[in-house]
Amino acid sequence: MEEWVVNADGCSPPSWSGNLMLKVSYQGEPGSYSESAALEFFGRNVALLPCASFESAFDAVENGYADRAVIPIENSLAGTIHKNYDLLLQHEKLNIVGEIDLRIRHCLIGLEGVELQDVKRVLSHPMALAQCNRYLEEHNFIREVTYDTAGSAKILREKNLRDAAAVASERAAELYALNILAADIEDEPENYTRFLVLSKQAYLPPSDSQSKTSIAFSLKNTAGALFKALSVFALRDIDLTKMESRHLYTLGDDKVPETLKSARRWKYLFYLDFAASLADESAKNALRHLSEIAPFIRVLGSYRRAVTS
Repeated sequence: MEEWVVNADGCSPPSWSGNLMLKVSYQGEPGSYSESAALEFFGRNVALLPCASFESAFDAVENGYADRAVIPIENSLAGTIHKNYDLLLQHEKLNIVGEIDLRIRHCLIGLEGVELQDVKRVLSHPMALAQCNRYLEEHNFIREVTYDTAGSAKILREKNLRDAAAVASERAAELYALNILAADIEDEPENYTRFLVLSKQAYLPPSDSQSKTSIAFSLKNTAGALFKALSVFALRDIDLTKMESRHLYTLGDDKVPETLKSARRWKYLFYLDFAASLADESAKNALRHLSEIAPFIRVLGSYRRAVTS
């Protein structure tokens, strides 16, 4: 198993030779679901760059250490990962160029020779533990929270824990030479995480039903402002696939766009996904119309819609 050493910018050195392989950053240890999403999107002929934090994964692309980042943005059970919406706005040079819907399959994994009856405690990220609540309760396992699903597998291996198991992916079991004691232990099989692919280069997908665009915008606090903003899409029969609001105080003073800095109390940004490419004339006209209503608009990216795995 490869030795990973975190460097000063929070990312581990990628495993590639030469300069031709695409370098992809993600948050988490090797074997994490973010790594699986990267492999799902790009295939195995990529250099993977594990990072200690979401910020480091964003920075790796912005500073040229990686060509792309793969970042989770929402889970079908747990909801939105708000931190990453904030980071999308803060990193002005990055664009969304793709998305992945990854089916999350949790496994109970342990060291070789460890049987299910030997397990007294289970390690994992708190969200993974919560998503396997029914299975863990049925077996009366003690739960121990760790920083990452794949990280829990790494801890098992490094500490040689023979009374414990981890909730992690099948790939984590493979990477850390662990055995799968039980597969698909999540309470809800409809457990998907949506990941975004980020790049410094923008992408303009074809004008068809498989394209999507994400934007962020603010509105003046006047009667009917949100209705008017959404109507620019309805008037052009453009389907809205997701809408999220975030309070402006979630962003630090140095990260808030200049046009939004004054009087931020009880003011919000809206993040919106709509089913059209910026190559569509109707989408371009909708954004022109929205600019007459919204004091701030940023296009976060236009990209192909995910094919559910």
